[in-house]
Amino acid sequence: MFRQMTTSAALLCGTALALALPAQAQDSFALDPVELGESKREVQTDTAIAETVVDVEEIEDRQAATIAELVDSVPGVTLINGSTAQGSGINIRGFGANGTYGSDQKVAFQVDGASVGAEELYRIGTQLFTDPELYEEVTVIRGMAGTFEYGSGIVGGLVRLDTRDASDFTGGVPGFALRQTLQYGTNGDGWASSTILAWQPTENMEIMGNYTYRDAGRQEDGSGNPIGQDPAEMPSWLVKGKYTFGESREHAISLSFSDTTTDERDVPYDTFGTTAGMFGNVDRETQSRTAVLEYTYDSPTTDLINLTATLSYADQQIDSQGVSGQTGFLAGVVNADHRYETTKLTLKNQALFDTGAWAHDLRAGVEFTRKERLDASSAPGGTDERIALFIVDDMTWGGLTLSPALRYETQDIGGPLYADYENDALMGGLSARYAFGSGWAVFGSLGYTENLPIIDDLGTPLYMTQSEKARSYELGLSYDRTGVFTAGDDLAVKLTAYHTDIWDITSYTTSTMAAITDAQMKGVELEAAYSLASGYYIDVNGNIARGKNKTPGLASDWEGTPADQLRVTFGRKWGERLDLSWEVVHDAKMTRSATPSPASTVHNLRATWRPDTGVFDGTEIRVGLENAFDLDYTPHLATRPAAGRNLKLTLARAF
Repeated sequence: MFRQMTTSAALLCGTALALALPAQAQDSFALDPVELGESKREVQTDTAIAETVVDVEEIEDRQAATIAELVDSVPGVTLINGSTAQGSGINIRGFGANGTYGSDQKVAFQVDGASVGAEELYRIGTQLFTDPELYEEVTVIRGMAGTFEYGSGIVGGLVRLDTRDASDFTGGVPGFALRQTLQYGTNGDGWASSTILAWQPTENMEIMGNYTYRDAGRQEDGSGNPIGQDPAEMPSWLVKGKYTFGESREHAISLSFSDTTTDERDVPYDTFGTTAGMFGNVDRETQSRTAVLEYTYDSPTTDLINLTATLSYADQQIDSQGVSGQTGFLAGVVNADHRYETTKLTLKNQALFDTGAWAHDLRAGVEFTRKERLDASSAPGGTDERIALFIVDDMTWGGLTLSPALRYETQDIGGPLYADYENDALMGGLSARYAFGSGWAVFGSLGYTENLPIIDDLGTPLYMTQSEKARSYELGLSYDRTGVFTAGDDLAVKLTAYHTDIWDITSYTTSTMAAITDAQMKGVELEAAYSLASGYYIDVNGNIARGKNKTPGLASDWEGTPADQLRVTFGRKWGERLDLSWEVVHDAKMTRSATPSPASTVHNLRATWRPDTGVFDGTEIRVGLENAFDLDYTPHLATRPAAGRNLKLTLARAF
């Protein structure tokens, strides 16, 4: 385990310290300042939706080993054991993963439009097995607003991942491009290799292949003790092609296929590490595959037709075999093989038109979904077939934007050993935003959604005719303007307050197995970015949340409530060549829980250098020092300690 400051770490600390030096002292750097200020992340001030976009530059800058680590800086997002794929999960606004199941079906995940992830797998985690190197962009939507064209029952939020394209590397010019990335982390001696080959035989055809191999070792906490996560090897690969045709290039068809696997031997069945090993050890193989075929037609003669047809298939298979001589109930749990196959066809059209003074961006579509779950010894199998109709209209008149949304969904669910059930729900909402000419804007939304019954509950007839219901309200304000304090600076701020009620709950119980039926979450989220033309920048993300179990006779704090958090990043950029930053993450003491957590403050240092001359031209060098002071702590909602100090080095070269 890396226990002391190495020379590399000391050098990194020195570069971060240089951020605080006077400008005259930094003139010794032979680097020109940027002309316009730019922070790590753009604040989405032009929408009423609580949305955050993590672009490819930030994905690479964070040197994440898991998808969860890519989104942990988003306000309202809390990780449960996020440093490893096994036993980890994502909690958004108090919903999503918990210490028993990796998902409560109130946070949705999509890859290139395909709905991915399993249902309520006991003690196994979210199973969002895929590698960050495969993706160009990750969009996180918190709450209901903005989700009705993507699914139902999305109470906490939505995580959408978009894979890379060949043209991202070829620049749209015919020819070949190769990118090789190597990464190493001292905590656990984890390493990864990612190879991307892009080919454009013509301007209209592009093909890309990616192979990533990631080896995660056994990490240790700040005191040098194993954090309870076992070593894992995770190879991933992606093949993607796109062909554009037509006189005006109005037609396009694309096809992608990705595959990620893990193979673990003699590891604890309970990936959360909360049952003191009572389930024993298992051999577990996991494979996650996603295929997406998409056709688009953007009419060159009218703005009323911009059609997208997306056919997707997501297959997640988890095979488990007990190796500790488990018998009885335990044998049934640990020897269960799980498989989810989700096939979805989405037909959507975007129409742009005016009616009087109103400009419309109307999106309407129909969605057909079939999910199949393999019957397992510990959970029922069956099928869940759905048809959904949705319509969203962004209507703009001057500074005012109104966005009504409706979604109607029907369901036919059942299994070979269980009765068939039919359910349907009408849900929707309205968001509004008014932009003043001074850079200020106010916004708000209200929404109602229903989480229809899931296959895992087929053994409980009461649950199969009762959907979980939720409503949410949001209010907020934003400010976005350049030249606020000095020429060339840029300030963007977005503050969102929300209140969510959920009732007819079927997915939670208390520690004594009493059913929880009603809950409430409310909070405030802050996103801010300020940058100067000289390259200095500061990003601020904050979250305050309060949750209550409102079940009659069982009133208490909501155990999924995250700790209040403030995350501040100080940095400076010298053009595209050098970016130095210091990130401070403070979690407040959390006492509103049956399992309280102390306060913690973690420091992360990052540096990205892109030489543009000589033999290193085209090379990217990244150094990151996470948990720089080796703090021994367990984040609230996590079931095991966080990783201690970890020095990461990434080398990437484009050819």
